[in-house]
Amino acid sequence: MSGDLKWNKIMGACLGTAFVILVVQQVSGMVYHTKQPEKMGYFVDAPDEAAGAEPAALPIDWGTVLPTADLAAGEAAFARCQACHTVNAGGADGIGPNLSGVMGGPVMHRAGFAYSDAMAKHKAEAPTWGYDQIDAFLTAPGRYVPGTKMSFAGIRDEKTRINLIAWLRTQGSGGFAIPASDPARQPGAAAAPAADGAAPAAEGAAATEVAPAAEGTAPATTQATPAAPPAATSAPTA
Repeated sequence: MSGDLKWNKIMGACLGTAFVILVVQQVSGMVYHTKQPEKMGYFVDAPDEAAGAEPAALPIDWGTVLPTADLAAGEAAFARCQACHTVNAGGADGIGPNLSGVMGGPVMHRAGFAYSDAMAKHKAEAPTWGYDQIDAFLTAPGRYVPGTKMSFAGIRDEKTRINLIAWLRTQGSGGFAIPASDPARQPGAAAAPAADGAAPAAEGAAATEVAPAAEGTAPATTQATPAAPPAATSAPTA
């Protein structure tokens, strides 16, 4: 009988302990309850990413960079292309088409090669491999021609691409002329339109000031003023 009471006491103690723990948890939750604030305690001023964005890079001025390109470095850069492409004149196609004469040539220039449908679609939009076009393709083939079968990730370094393009030009594309230097593609070109735009305004203002004077001036007097060509032009009309 005493043994039964012993186990009853043990079970009662366990139940009592569990009850006390539950009560303590409930009381602690009510005492230390935290309420979410309706407003932030302080404001974190995070700058807008667009405000700090770098200006778009100017397109490459091929007339300036190609004559000074490192052809040896370009040939070395082509080593990463040799797994899929040959470049010798009359060479066979590999996983990718032979690239002899590709610069300045038509897109899908190798008859009989199984180009992707994506490349055929691209040809309808940009039929020729110009300098800008092949540079964009080498930078990120999958982005420039979405869906292309070419799995190459691309060449991010601009100098490496310039050297490679200059070397590819020597491989059957020597007749593809290097364009003249383009000031609009050189650093500082963004300020040029403002300066150019100011000139017509000044010329227009001068013409406006001179024209009324020309109306009340004799033709001989107008011809004697070489510094005002607009007045001389309007004299016959008057």
